[in-house]
Amino acid sequence: QVQLVESGGGLVQAGGSLRLSCAASGRTFSSYGLGWFRQAPGKEREFVATINWSGGSTYYADSVKGRFIIYRDNAKNTVYLQMSSLKPEDTAVYYCAADRVSIPTTGPGPAGSWGQGTQVTVSS
Repeated sequence: QVQLVESGGGLVQAGGSLRLSCAASGRTFSSYGLGWFRQAPGKEREFVATINWSGGSTYYADSVKGRFIIYRDNAKNTVYLQMSSLKPEDTAVYYCAADRVSIPTTGPGPAGSWGQGTQVTVSS
């Protein structure tokens, strides 16, 4: 398993941008699929975006498509989520996740990992 630590959350006005980072430990980072999920107050955790082990394949939730970009830097063992045109409904705790090769939209399997989360708040 890899250990994941998110950063970059904060308070931003609607229409603004933020970039989340997720730093991973472990020598096999480049073999892992990575993803971002989020959980708003009173709601279940939901899928946001995933990227496969090579970075050659990405997938987004319809709600963020065209506004968010997921990318990875295997040399830095880091995955990023660039968020633009933020909306109040994007307010949530954002979690990074990792699993072998790729992550389904339901989240990593039993051998996968979750980060501790970072708060993103978008004011109207």
